[in-house]
Amino acid sequence: MGAGGQPVLVVSRLDDATADEVITELDRRRVPVVRLDPGNFPAAVTVNATFDGAGAAGSLVTETRAVDLDGVRSVYWRRPSPYTADPAMSEPTARWAVEEARYGLGGTLAVLPGAHYVNHPWRNRDAEFKPAQLAVAARCGLTVPPTLITNDSGRARAFVSTHQPALYKPLRETDYAGADGRALTVWVENVDPEEIDDRVRHTAHLFQRRVPKTADIRLTAVGECGRRGHGSTAHPASTGDATTTSSATP
Repeated sequence: MGAGGQPVLVVSRLDDATADEVITELDRRRVPVVRLDPGNFPAAVTVNATFDGAGAAGSLVTETRAVDLDGVRSVYWRRPSPYTADPAMSEPTARWAVEEARYGLGGTLAVLPGAHYVNHPWRNRDAEFKPAQLAVAARCGLTVPPTLITNDSGRARAFVSTHQPALYKPLRETDYAGADGRALTVWVENVDPEEIDDRVRHTAHLFQRRVPKTADIRLTAVGECGRRGHGSTAHPASTGDATTTSSATP
């Protein structure tokens, strides 16, 4: 890449270490970068988008950068923060404002003219559905461990009894906080039949036979050729199963 030119737009939360590494490499190559977190909209991000017969145009402005919507060469989309609303708003108004931001700013970020996306947010969204991941894996000839998604505690106990050792897995990495506002994480956990009670009925739960592993591998694919794999030997105390993450071509 040559020095200067059109910028790369990095859409990510400010504390994401992976995005930091990408930005460091782009800086090393003298590629202009604009970092934007949709979670900072509207407090620290201003959008002015126009649409007419010529397509999309306008600008995005953060506290430190500005970029023309029709001048972005590429978009690196990496786990941005959720949209937020002014704390002074009532709950119904805040919900409305968040959805307007998602479809207004989010929709604009998804249609930047001529930009190459890694990955496109709509493709990311599609790929986040665990049932779709499992179905695609099966179609591709991969081995899919026995899996149950249910809100029926009886079926869950029967499944876990049959497919030991078994795991509970959250269906999505969703932002979750306690009553005090402190961020919480729902982990992949080993599960026994006697641990399952009627609270399962409150929402969908995923149970799966645990897959023994010897290493963790993360594979990224860009286009049809470039692939980078990173592997690490599993810790002897690790009880998690093998997990695969892939990036589709934008």
